[in-house]
Amino acid sequence: MAQVHRNPNMSARPFALSDEAAPVRDASPRTRAETSLPLPTRAREALAIIEAAGGEAWCVGGCVRDALLGRPVHDVDIAASLPWPVTQAAFREAGWSTVETGVAHGTLTVISEGEPFEITTYRCDGTYSDGRHPDAVTPAATIQEDLRRRDFTINALAYHPERGIIDPFGGIADMEAGLLRCVGDPATRFEEDALRILRGCRFASQLGCAIEPATFEAMVASKYLLQKVSGERVYHELERFFCGEYVHDALMATVDVLAFVLPELVAMKGCPQVTPYHIYDVLEHTAFVLQHTPPTPLGRWVALFHDMGKPAAAFFEERDGRSVEHFYGHPWISANLAEGIMHRLPFPAWLRRDVPPLVHRHDDEVAPTPRAVRRALARLGGRADLFEALCDIKRADALSQAPFCAPRAEGAERLRELLHEVLAAGDAFTVKQLAIGGDDVMALGVEAGPEVGRILQACLDAVIDGTLPNERAALLAFAREQRGA
Repeated sequence: MAQVHRNPNMSARPFALSDEAAPVRDASPRTRAETSLPLPTRAREALAIIEAAGGEAWCVGGCVRDALLGRPVHDVDIAASLPWPVTQAAFREAGWSTVETGVAHGTLTVISEGEPFEITTYRCDGTYSDGRHPDAVTPAATIQEDLRRRDFTINALAYHPERGIIDPFGGIADMEAGLLRCVGDPATRFEEDALRILRGCRFASQLGCAIEPATFEAMVASKYLLQKVSGERVYHELERFFCGEYVHDALMATVDVLAFVLPELVAMKGCPQVTPYHIYDVLEHTAFVLQHTPPTPLGRWVALFHDMGKPAAAFFEERDGRSVEHFYGHPWISANLAEGIMHRLPFPAWLRRDVPPLVHRHDDEVAPTPRAVRRALARLGGRADLFEALCDIKRADALSQAPFCAPRAEGAERLRELLHEVLAAGDAFTVKQLAIGGDDVMALGVEAGPEVGRILQACLDAVIDGTLPNERAALLAFAREQRGA
């Protein structure tokens, strides 16, 4: 059987089941009764409405998993024995609004006071010719049959406040073992919906679990099916993956899967960094930078892309009888690769705007002085939030190199402190912050056009350098000197 391809430091982490969610007793190896899980009040009301109409209902899937793990429960999905029209009638009678979001597959959304819940009739799925939706569904007689169609055992769980937990496929045991395992045949699960392959990677990153060998083998063998998945769905899964708490281990473990949608990772894997400053190849260095960067979309995407251009920029030089590797120009290549990926996948416009400048500037040397900080701010369009993100990536970069480089992380924090001092002092670092504007320059006899911008930029440079105060009279005098210069 194939082994899980992961970093040797990555091992199965037993999930810490919440004390509040711990079962009082086991009704059987597959069913846990008298279990109390935190549920939103509206979810309990939804269960009661269905049962008052003569049906059976359970909370299912991720909400049960997260409640067991003590993680925040955001979306509560419900499985019910009633056909969706009967469910709809019951909720309308109770005063809830309903939306027929997926009634072709038995799914109805019910809403009370702005809180939505998806309710799906027990079902068995047919074939998935489009790689996402079943061609046909048939009613299932029991919740156990319904759970059989789920992707992973840790998601094939059902909970009712009075009846406890149903766990027909050993999901809780897999949680306790720190394993991610498919329900039934992994290849079949991935043929049904290839996005499950990326979901498996994402769960490894979010939960710190190892992927069970047969499941991982099927992920690698089935990754070609990801070509059927829309760019929107791929992007959203990748972002959740890279923002995961255990992203280093997950990236090292699943890179051979992720490479199908991010082929740029292939060149990073095994690309050595033969310099005194590095002890990891480009991929693992990047994985550590991701781990050390705050888990925001901006920070984590910059971390992923920051050294992606190194394999293309690499060359060796003989120096003092030894071979030394250089990566001159890699930030520029990395920024270009980032732009290509962000257009290939449907990144939001704000990330396409903010990520490349940070990737391009991540290696800039910024001296720990107010003047240097003002200049760096000017290069980032005066965006203090981008400068904060630059400090984050510099700190993470330092912590992910050779041990002697770690103190550089303190330098990044010093730059952050200086940023706050510059902001508190009200220093100018953009043309808009100058005490004069374009109209003032034109009033000196300068024609509208590029010359006005050049003079204002010269004024700003002088203010940033500290050779000119940001005062109207001084700036106008300087601007007069600049005419025709």
